[in-house]
Amino acid sequence: MKPLQFITSINCGSCVRAVTPTLDELVGKGNWQVDTENPDKILSITQDNVDTKQVKAALNALGYTANPLQETA
Repeated sequence: MKPLQFITSINCGSCVRAVTPTLDELVGKGNWQVDTENPDKILSITQDNVDTKQVKAALNALGYTANPLQETA
């Protein structure tokens, strides 16, 4: 399975800590990570049954953006 990936505005460790409870609840602990070193701040989700709209809505509610990088097949 290819991870679902998003370009985000999650740009530092404090931001990651802020979204952790929400993403842990939405996709499960250990099923996501944010590469804050990447200029696009890539959020990768490795959980199968995640809806792109749910992820976007959850992060938008926290004040962050998330735009799909690629669609999974």
